[in-house]
This record gives sequence, C-alpha cells and structure tokens, in this order.
Amino acid sequence: MPLSIRLTAEEEARLDALAARTGRSKTFYVRQAVRAHLADLEELYWADEAVHTWEASGKRSRSAQELWDELGV
Repeated sequence: MPLSIRLTAEEEARLDALAARTGRSKTFYVRQAVRAHLADLEELYWADEAVHTWEASGKRSRSAQELWDELGV
C-alpha cells in the first residue's frame, strides 16, 4: 500500500544518511520504524480508551494499597 509522509528536513537528512551508509532503502527503515512502534502505540491508545471507559462507568476506584490490603498482599 503506498503511503505518503512528510518529514522535517532534519529527519529526511538523517534517513538519507542512514540509507546511504547501510545500502538499504529509506522505505526499509520507515517500515522498520513502523513495526517497532506500532504495537506500543496500539497499547497506549487501548489503555487510554480503557481509562475513559472506566471513568465513564461511574464505578468507584481505589488506591493500590486498598486493593493489596483486600487481597492480603
């Protein structure tokens, strides 16, 4: 799937230098970056959604210490 992105001049220069130094394509490194960070971004947004869902539920929250005491930890 073709995708167009805008890089700053500095980002483009760094990517060009890396590609030239290693003999790999810029596309290779962009794919590597996406693969490396996509799971982290998905988890971040999942967690944010979970917090908003919890807050909207009106359920009472409690401190970690309260939970640990309840569990006998």
